[in-house]
Amino acid sequence: MNVRSFTLGPVATNCYVLYEGREAVVIDPGMGPDPVLEWVQAEQLNVQAILLTHAHFDHIGGVEDVRAATGAPVYVHRAEAEWLADPQKNGSSLFPGLELIRCNPADHLLDGGETLKWIGREFRVYHTPGHSPGSVTFHLDDQVFSGDVLFAGSIGRTDLPGGDYETLMRSIHDVLMEMPEETRVYPGHGPTTTIGREQASNPFVTGMMG
Repeated sequence: MNVRSFTLGPVATNCYVLYEGREAVVIDPGMGPDPVLEWVQAEQLNVQAILLTHAHFDHIGGVEDVRAATGAPVYVHRAEAEWLADPQKNGSSLFPGLELIRCNPADHLLDGGETLKWIGREFRVYHTPGHSPGSVTFHLDDQVFSGDVLFAGSIGRTDLPGGDYETLMRSIHDVLMEMPEETRVYPGHGPTTTIGREQASNPFVTGMMG
């Protein structure tokens, strides 16, 4: 499986295109997704699904453009289903001068615990709340797409509506840190990392690994 990363929007959000042959999945199409769509078209990829790790504005700003261009269904956790159309809940109304983000309803709602199949791979869906109530992590092969739960050397912020630090730390400890050390982490912002690297050097994580 191949992963192509794009950095989109005003807060440098990572959008990922996972593809095998001509089949693809898009994770977190942020604001200004034209580079993603141009590349997908150039590669003649068939996008099978649009997956959202959570419904903050910077991760959903390009949803409608990508859905319109590809016809792919959108998946989000049901705890944030209403956030797609609500600028206050998705945070786009909290930052002056930012475009208000209003998306149409998702095509499918997630609960966590699902195993879904695209591009010839099984995607396991983990509910990993804390950064937001409906944050999910997508796990396939030896890779996870963690949204804003875990970053290289840091963790997601918890000062936005619905965030909770203790809940976030439980998600990291009970889900992500139980994965093999070689598991590659593709976060919502910043560079990729591995579970083992974060266990060894992430200051938010090292204290919980004793």
